[in-house]
Amino acid sequence: MSISERIDKDVIKALKAGEKEKLTVLRGLKSDLKYRQISIGKELTEEQVLEVLGSAAKKRRESAEQFAAGGRQELADKENSELTIIQSYLPEQLDETRLREIIKAAIEETGADSPQKMGLVMKAVMPQVKGRADGKLVQKLASELLAN
Repeated sequence: MSISERIDKDVIKALKAGEKEKLTVLRGLKSDLKYRQISIGKELTEEQVLEVLGSAAKKRRESAEQFAAGGRQELADKENSELTIIQSYLPEQLDETRLREIIKAAIEETGADSPQKMGLVMKAVMPQVKGRADGKLVQKLASELLAN
C-alpha cells in the first residue's frame, strides 16, 4: 500500500474515531500532496510523496523550535504532536552513528579535507539519506568531521 493510500485510509479512521488533531494534520498532508500533484501535472511517485512529507515535517520541526524559543510552549507542543503524526509516514530516520559512517565515506570519496568543501560532501550525502535524515543534522555532523 502506498503512503498516499495509507493517509487516505487513516483519514477515514480518524474521522470515525473522532481524532480531530490527527484528522486536521492528515487533511493538510492530503492538501499538500494534491497541490504538488497539480503543480507537476501528473501522479506523484513515492519519492515525491516522501519529499512533500519531509517538507511538512521540517516546517513543524522549525515552528516548534521557534515557538519554544519564544516562550510559547503550548504551541511548540502542538507542532511536536503534529510532527509525530507526520513522521509515522516517513521511513525510519537514520541514527547519528550510521549518519557519521555515511558522511565519513562521502568525505573519503570526494577527497574533502576542509570545511570549505562542505558543498561537495553535502552533495554526495543528501541523495543517500533523502527522507531519512534532517539536513541540518547532516550539515552539523559533516562540519564536525571536516573540522577534525
